[in-house]
Amino acid sequence: MPTPRSCLQFSLVSLLFGLLLAASAPTALAEPGTQPAVRITGPIDETNLVTLPDNPPPPALARSDAGAVSDDMPFEHMYLLLQRSPEQQAQLNSLLAELQDRNSANYHHWLTADQLRDYGPAQQDIDTVTDWLTSHGIQVNSVSKSGLTLDISATAGQLREAFHTEMHNYTTNGEKHIANASNPRVPATLSAVMTGFNSMHDVMPKSALIKPKAGFSFLCDSTCPPGFAGYEQYDEAPADFATIYNVTPLYTAKAPITGKGQTIAVLEVTDIKPEDVTTFRSAFGLSKYSGKFAQVHPGSGCTDPGKNDAEGEAALDSEWAGAVAPDANVELASCANTNTNFGGFIAAQNLLDEKTPPQIMSLSYIGCEAKQGPGGEAYIGNLWFQAAVEGVSVFVAAGDGGPAGCDDFDTASYAENGIAANGLASTPFNVATGGTDFLDTAENENSVYWTTTNSPTGKSALSYVPETPWNDSCASPLLNAYAGSTNPLEFCNSSIGAGFLDIVAGSGAPSFVWAKPAWQNVYGNPNDGVRDLPDISLLAANGFWFHAILFCMSDASEGGAPCVYSTPLDALNNSGGGTSFTAPQFASIQALINQKAGGAQGNPAPEYYELAVKDYGTSAKPNNGGLNACNSSLGNGVNSSCSFYDTTFGGNVVPCYGTNDCYGSAGLSYGILSTSDATFDPAYLTGAGWDFSTGLGSVNVTNIVNRWP
Repeated sequence: MPTPRSCLQFSLVSLLFGLLLAASAPTALAEPGTQPAVRITGPIDETNLVTLPDNPPPPALARSDAGAVSDDMPFEHMYLLLQRSPEQQAQLNSLLAELQDRNSANYHHWLTADQLRDYGPAQQDIDTVTDWLTSHGIQVNSVSKSGLTLDISATAGQLREAFHTEMHNYTTNGEKHIANASNPRVPATLSAVMTGFNSMHDVMPKSALIKPKAGFSFLCDSTCPPGFAGYEQYDEAPADFATIYNVTPLYTAKAPITGKGQTIAVLEVTDIKPEDVTTFRSAFGLSKYSGKFAQVHPGSGCTDPGKNDAEGEAALDSEWAGAVAPDANVELASCANTNTNFGGFIAAQNLLDEKTPPQIMSLSYIGCEAKQGPGGEAYIGNLWFQAAVEGVSVFVAAGDGGPAGCDDFDTASYAENGIAANGLASTPFNVATGGTDFLDTAENENSVYWTTTNSPTGKSALSYVPETPWNDSCASPLLNAYAGSTNPLEFCNSSIGAGFLDIVAGSGAPSFVWAKPAWQNVYGNPNDGVRDLPDISLLAANGFWFHAILFCMSDASEGGAPCVYSTPLDALNNSGGGTSFTAPQFASIQALINQKAGGAQGNPAPEYYELAVKDYGTSAKPNNGGLNACNSSLGNGVNSSCSFYDTTFGGNVVPCYGTNDCYGSAGLSYGILSTSDATFDPAYLTGAGWDFSTGLGSVNVTNIVNRWP
């Protein structure tokens, strides 16, 4: 469990939205065209300064300061944040509740970006801030429609002179970075509306794509790398997904549900080869549908990034966003990172400021709450809040490092920074998507659930397949059981277990920024007072237990390979795992929901939990019949009436080292991530209903769509 000091560190972020998360009396809404009250009322005294506390330098960099950058170093398209008054935020909180209340006259009467302007700072205040910035030589490129975000460009010298903080070079773990050396300071008068920056550093969110991993098994022939050859692999193609998660009845209904009329935007920092989407759709029988693909670079401050090393992520997002809802249109919205701003945020901000935003957004990037900092979390909260009031459904990958969200899942052998959640996914205004693996290999039941040949569309799955949390680490309960171990602590410190020292697993953890939303009340969810991740899950396996997910990325200049799925090595190179896949897949499911429901649905998280209560019940009143019937371990015997498949065996617990949420024993090198250093309380194991490993579990798509409120 996060420590109280972390909650205090981010108290300002929580206050911004606290009224939404607590039961409060409705507040009168602003009349259209109402002019917000002016809050900057005194003179600007450059000698009377206050600190903007939401922008501390990343703590990981403080030990490696290499001195100030050159004064003429440019910083383009930084986001400077303004804030609403408490009264304005309360009005919007009340409105959002009404927008999602089926008994309200405002139900689904979504706001436009222009209408949000009535709930932002007064134009006079924005002009005052803009004039002050300009007086220091800082360029104001644009102001967001909400009035909360100023896109500015400046040199390091101008930032130092205006905000009284230096930009420094840092080196950590062999990587060079740039960040502010201290919190910025501004004249006290301006702090009435100014809260700080989204980011003053270049520690960017990273892709959640995990490439195939050799474990006990993998499909490949003798041409494949060592560790991969000689095993039968059952990869998931779109037709397999449709069988396993029961999408097919929607396609074959008298009035087919295929996502027609919906647009899904995948938020990226790279372009892709559009022919890869065409190849993927052709290979798996999706070409007959009408869904279109386009690449855009939306709005102010969005520079075309070209193609770069994130191309695999963008390709799979684009392909799978249209794979479950094949008649939906997919829009790859990509912007280049600046040296302090994430391109995915630039794309999202500009799309939400458009007159007609896409109905659905998907983001498969990860950055823990501590690395985002209070300023970053405030910005992300405002961004996804804007999406929610505009009716846009946002899906964000929960992460690929188990509960160790602040450790690098790509390189870390163990967790060192304790339990942490993905700060891009932890707001109450988006859906956080987790990951599972299949149990059939460990139970020696591949033949029960798969054929050994593929249909013309790549289908080999026969039915729903039992699931467990995705976990490749030595602490995995499934791996321990398979290896004949009953003690993950001993196994991770054994000669065999040492070969599985990593933290690759589906992420889930409590937030230490956001309070628990009232709708996150379902059996299994703890009474911890905070937002808990993930919400829902799907397959995210990367080959360890015979299963991975297919996509197409053929750009050899960025590590791609030909998308020839009949060739084992090419199939291997065009497969992967991670919650990278589950975010666009759930976005695609949302397109089906929107089509059936007749329009945009806004934040779907409350509705998912409302449906889950019908299967699982609440803590006060569990539905034991539903919990038993919807147990994922039943496999093809699971009840066909369930909306959710409840994973009840396994966990996303990972190995650790040190003293941050790490339980160990004397004489052993590695511990097991735990909610306590003193006693072994693994973080985290599955349980009946909701749990930190997979949230509500996975879904029966047809039942979800047909029962959507």
